[in-house]
Amino acid sequence: MPVYEGPTIDEAISKGLQALGLKKEVVDIEILTDAKRGFLGMGKKDARVSIEPIKAEKSVTPEDSAEKKLDERAPSNESESEEKVLKEDFSIRSTSQLNELDEEEATKELALYLTNITNDMGVPALVKIQHETSGLIIMNLETSKQGMLIGKHGKILNALQYLSQVFLHRVAKEKLSVVVNVGNYRQKREEVLTRLAQRTAEKVKETGRPVFLEPMPAFERKMIHSALSKDEYIKTHSEGEDPYRYLVVEPAKKYF
Repeated sequence: MPVYEGPTIDEAISKGLQALGLKKEVVDIEILTDAKRGFLGMGKKDARVSIEPIKAEKSVTPEDSAEKKLDERAPSNESESEEKVLKEDFSIRSTSQLNELDEEEATKELALYLTNITNDMGVPALVKIQHETSGLIIMNLETSKQGMLIGKHGKILNALQYLSQVFLHRVAKEKLSVVVNVGNYRQKREEVLTRLAQRTAEKVKETGRPVFLEPMPAFERKMIHSALSKDEYIKTHSEGEDPYRYLVVEPAKKYF
């Protein structure tokens, strides 16, 4: 397994990724030793990490199977659908004349906004509004073509949610949060992420080394944060920049 060194762990990882010509999400990273500062120039040591590409063939875990079932609904022309969602006119449409709306008005305008987007995508959906706690809105999209609005790993659905959050930020006079859902995708995805969190925590405890998860949106990282928040042997934090921001699950130093 190739080993790379650097003044810090991040620099060692960066050096390894550059040498391999790969991104962090497609490799397995194992931290061998942290850097040591030394004293008066004596005993200074670089951080050491091992990096190798993730193998294409791997055993199927229950989490993999569950994720695959969710992704089976994704269309083959996902990239084209995602491109439509992310067009600039979607993100700015109809907001120039709307501002300082209360929660009820902002929610109705968001429902209309999502209706227009799904119509333009060629996947018309019935938007049903569900109010949870104060300031949290759930928009359920009902359609016969669920996969077209979900995308692989929920990419299209996450793009719709991002645009919805931007829309509310621009038109609402108070801070509102939104979750966009299709069918039971969010519930199933939360189950997958909870199992992933538990499995990752077990690996960290066994090895005493941090695990870097794949990039995911903020609300999904929050699910894993929440799932592991009561485990005193584990701590979590996010690194990187959106949309490639990822979660690091690592051992609590006082126990390791």
